[in-house]
Amino acid sequence: MRLTTATLERTIRKFDAQPIPEEHPLVEKLNSMFGDHTYLLGSSGLHIVEPTGRAQSQANKATVIKVASWEDASRTRLQPHEPELTDVIVDLDEPGPAD
Repeated sequence: MRLTTATLERTIRKFDAQPIPEEHPLVEKLNSMFGDHTYLLGSSGLHIVEPTGRAQSQANKATVIKVASWEDASRTRLQPHEPELTDVIVDLDEPGPAD
C-alpha cells in the first residue's frame, strides 16, 4: 500500500526507517517485484506496510513487512525473500501532527 504523509509519519515514529522517494529510479523495479507500495529502508532491510485485515477491531491497522534483507554488513545489497511479518503495527486512523 502507498502511505499518505500522515501514515508515513506514524509508521516511522514506530519503526526506524527512511522512505525511498517515489521518484527514485529503483522504485519502478521494486514495484514490478513487490507491487505498488511506499518502500522503507531500515537497519534490517527493505520493508512495506500492508493492512492487517485480521479482525474488525484491527480494520484500520497495518503491519510492517520485511521483503528483503541486507546481504552484506555494509548494507549495499538487498536480498529479496518471502515476506516476513514484523511486530510493528501502525494505527492508520491515529491522529498525528500531519492530521
